[in-house]
Amino acid sequence: MNHPSPQARATFSPRVSRSMELYQRAEELIPGGTQLISRRPTRFAYGVSPAFFTRAKGARFWDVDGNEYIDWVSGIGAIILGYCDPVVDEAVLRQVHNGVMTSINHELELELAELLIETIPCAEMVRYAKGGGDACAVAVRIARGTTGRDKILFCGYHGWHDWYLAANLGADSSLNEHLFSGIEPIGVPRALEGTAIPFPYGDADALGETLDANRGEVAAVIMEPLRSAEPPEGYLKRVADLAQQHGALLIFDEVSTGFRPSAGGVQPVVGVTPDMAVFAKSISNGYPMGAVVGRRDAMEPASRMFISSTYWSDTIGLAAAITTLKEVAARDVPAYCRDLGKRLKSGIEKTAAATGVPVSSVGVDYHPHLQFDVADESLKTKLATLYIQEMAKRGCHGYASFYLNAAQGDAEVEQTMQAAAEAFALMAEGLDRGNIDELLQCELRQDAFRRLVR
Repeated sequence: MNHPSPQARATFSPRVSRSMELYQRAEELIPGGTQLISRRPTRFAYGVSPAFFTRAKGARFWDVDGNEYIDWVSGIGAIILGYCDPVVDEAVLRQVHNGVMTSINHELELELAELLIETIPCAEMVRYAKGGGDACAVAVRIARGTTGRDKILFCGYHGWHDWYLAANLGADSSLNEHLFSGIEPIGVPRALEGTAIPFPYGDADALGETLDANRGEVAAVIMEPLRSAEPPEGYLKRVADLAQQHGALLIFDEVSTGFRPSAGGVQPVVGVTPDMAVFAKSISNGYPMGAVVGRRDAMEPASRMFISSTYWSDTIGLAAAITTLKEVAARDVPAYCRDLGKRLKSGIEKTAAATGVPVSSVGVDYHPHLQFDVADESLKTKLATLYIQEMAKRGCHGYASFYLNAAQGDAEVEQTMQAAAEAFALMAEGLDRGNIDELLQCELRQDAFRRLVR
């Protein structure tokens, strides 16, 4: 992955000087500079967007330079109720005082399992994890063990584990539309080549052809059922039918969509019930927690598989998840996020239209994103970078998209619309004068996740 040039590193904005000093230190101490690629400053406006925070509350965080921001990324999707939600935090603190873990189990493990089974259509049995990547790895292990097969067909992003990155052992372009372009599977055993095979989103015929070409060898079809746009009519039903016909388990990766589509995840919304599903991120409002749920016949064989970790059932994650899921339902957070998203989309489009900038706001209401309607792909990237840059300078942290949570409200919408009006006015002037490049104060953002899943 390319990093900003030394010249770019030396010209960051004074408003984030402490952030960038810390990031330069981090690059010397931490391979890659961050633990999560989506938190790298190059994903935003490098040298203008903040890189380190000191505290967060509700819809906002404060960076190490003392600047306040609305966080429209919601902790990379993990925050669904808002930062430091008092109900969740109180439940966690109560549990901390009663013990985080001991050498035996806690009843909360059963309480969360029962809640997930009540809530999620496909859930009859449950295993836990601490994040989306390891939850996907657990699901894949279970699918392979249950079916006695090795190959996995996938669509979308499913984490960092060997089973997934093995797709790039044969051709380093296999993950281009699902993760990054040109990822090198360094450290992944060559023996895994051919065990992970991608298929394009929205094309059931292509999936059928891939299943036919690997008949009797496919353990699972794992996919993001959707991300920021509705799937084509009937597509997911055909995927489910194809998987069943070929004896493969269908796994929905609901880590990113989480509980924004509904209090039961995405399955009640799309009307398709997979064999298994994977959750993390918004399941626990920022506390580390993940879950693999599924039909009894798909999950029960895991009792004979070695899938085990000390921290998967720590009581902090369990308490946070139970409380978060109950609060999401009680507050009807999905409906709130849909309404908030509609307001944002409408406001963005009206603001853009007033300036003449070619921008439309598209996608599902709970996760809208901006679409720069220009033919030149290079100009699209420049406009997106300029938008992120100018919004950051006005206290709005994010991508050219919105990850919504229940703490974002009228004040955040009003500030964002004012910031967008100023950003779009600057962009319109740059387009008229043909000097967009001169307005950029950072290198072009790295579009780290180019997925076919929309």
